[in-house]
Amino acid sequence: MRPQRFTDFVLDLAKNAPGATRVQTFADAGDTKHPFGLVINASGRETRWQFLGQLPEGAKHEGFADDPVTGAPAPSMGDPAAADSPEAWLTAVVAGAECPEIQAIERWSTRETSNSAPGFTVTFHNQARIFARQF
Repeated sequence: MRPQRFTDFVLDLAKNAPGATRVQTFADAGDTKHPFGLVINASGRETRWQFLGQLPEGAKHEGFADDPVTGAPAPSMGDPAAADSPEAWLTAVVAGAECPEIQAIERWSTRETSNSAPGFTVTFHNQARIFARQF
């Protein structure tokens, strides 16, 4: 899933998620520096999420069709309403969709050697990835 399609996918999910009061694309929020991502107001807090994509190993941008490859959806990441951070909330929202294109979701803050900003990696069944970085 390319970043544009992922942005649209998460936009629809987040708008209907518990605690969300406003969800906008970066473009709608006036951010022209980052091409893909969302501004989410949830539980009284605004967060900004930039989405960066990585094609499957050996794929080239020119000619990449982004055809969905499906399989078992990623495991649940819990209930968004019980999340203790924006990272936990958004990963729970994405995993809760049970999208058959998504193979795995990894929260950066729960890595054994986590020293990065909040975010997560979504790995798709076609081995493409989305890196979602909160800033």
